[in-house]
Amino acid sequence: MKESISITLDKDILEKVRKLAEYEDRSVSQSINYILKMHITQREKKYNGKLFPD
Repeated sequence: MKESISITLDKDILEKVRKLAEYEDRSVSQSINYILKMHITQREKKYNGKLFPD
């Protein structure tokens, strides 16, 4: 299930996400979602299924 939100990004970050989105033929929204999923997955691997250490 998806939910719509409004966020504020640094201009340089947004430009990089736009370039990445174009290169990967995704929307900016899809790219941000993918980047966040990858970051969360890395943290869960690092902390044995959790987002942060106990």
